[in-house]
Amino acid sequence: MPTSRNQDLMRAPAAQGRTPPDPGWPIFFSFLLVLGLPAVLFALITWQVLTHGPLLRVDKQVSRDLVHPDRVSELLADLGNVQVAVPVLVVVLVHVALRARATGADRWWLPPVAAAVLMALVPAFVVPLKNWTARHGTPVMPPGVGYYPSGHTATAVVAYGCVTLLLLPWLGTARARRALVLACFALVLGVSFGLVRRGYHWPLDVVASWCLCTVLLSFLWLLLSRSSRRTSSGTPSSRTGPS
Repeated sequence: MPTSRNQDLMRAPAAQGRTPPDPGWPIFFSFLLVLGLPAVLFALITWQVLTHGPLLRVDKQVSRDLVHPDRVSELLADLGNVQVAVPVLVVVLVHVALRARATGADRWWLPPVAAAVLMALVPAFVVPLKNWTARHGTPVMPPGVGYYPSGHTATAVVAYGCVTLLLLPWLGTARARRALVLACFALVLGVSFGLVRRGYHWPLDVVASWCLCTVLLSFLWLLLSRSSRRTSSGTPSSRTGPS
């Protein structure tokens, strides 16, 4: 009767012949989940805006209950201005690029370049949607169209979301990472509340931008995850080798 050691030796070739599971599959399915739900919700809201569906009646009622223009709401809304959010992102882009280059990371330029391209693409998505839906503003705003989706919300979500995704790998503790994520959520929620409270946008304008930008940030998250896995698996950096 074979001993336990012999049985282990007999099983070893079969175990060695098995293909290890691809670590990318869990990330891929998570990506599909994060991508799918916001995309469906965004399509539903856009359909309601285009057809003046019943969801807009609820939207207008919520807006009437929340609108109360004041200085605080205006300051919160201003955090979504391009003049505020984009410079914050640029500072982080430069910081991450210099830090990654100093460590000799492979393709150190990819994360900051990808985030910059994503930020530049925001108007390419938002402006055509504004022209297509031609939604009127709240009673607080002057007559006109082009309020759906919210451009200020989109700017805040993508800018502060990119900042978070870029900085997370460089934080050494779980507490610091949690604090960064919470700060990002607080900024986005502050901007969103300010826009609705001030009357700059209907609530659904803001929610639609959340959904749209979650989809956009999901692609950046997937790209950064794949890049991080490739680097950690031992891919040699551009600085490897004799000088």
